[in-house]
Amino acid sequence: MKQYIDTKAGIYLRLMTWDDTDLIIAWRNTEAVRRNFIYQELFTREGHENWIRNMIETGRAVQTIICDVKTDTPLGSVYIRDIDRKHNKAEYGIFIGEAQARGRGVGTGAAKLMLRYCFEEERLHRIYLRALSDNLPAIRSYEKAGFVREACLRDDVRIDGVYRDIIWMAALNPADAGIVKK
Repeated sequence: MKQYIDTKAGIYLRLMTWDDTDLIIAWRNTEAVRRNFIYQELFTREGHENWIRNMIETGRAVQTIICDVKTDTPLGSVYIRDIDRKHNKAEYGIFIGEAQARGRGVGTGAAKLMLRYCFEEERLHRIYLRALSDNLPAIRSYEKAGFVREACLRDDVRIDGVYRDIIWMAALNPADAGIVKK
């Protein structure tokens, strides 16, 4: 992975390692992070280690840690999963684990950096995401980063006995703009 730095947001991305396991588990299990995920079960060490073995090490996913430029402090994680080489697409995900990093452009900066990585290094055509429709700060951040709303899937998931709408968004590789569609 090349160096991906956003000086305006004050962040850079580095590849996640096994040593980040405890941090990832702690972040994903905080209420502020967990409530915005479709999968809201508590994270376990076993589950995360399986993710690394079955997704990261097989190339089906790439996960990075978002770090503060000045202090090297980890702030959260951004990743792509279910990388589909036939159709050149992957699903995007992010979480800001450190409360003090939320609301100051870290998520938008990380999304822009990850899109650059996906388009420049992975040569993917389409990066898509799913967001709970009431997670408006995240949806605004995704739009600022270049994602476009494509659909609202009504009552698509059931969380705590309540059906929730999902917003489907995507960003397309601008380098592919000249490719003719059939």
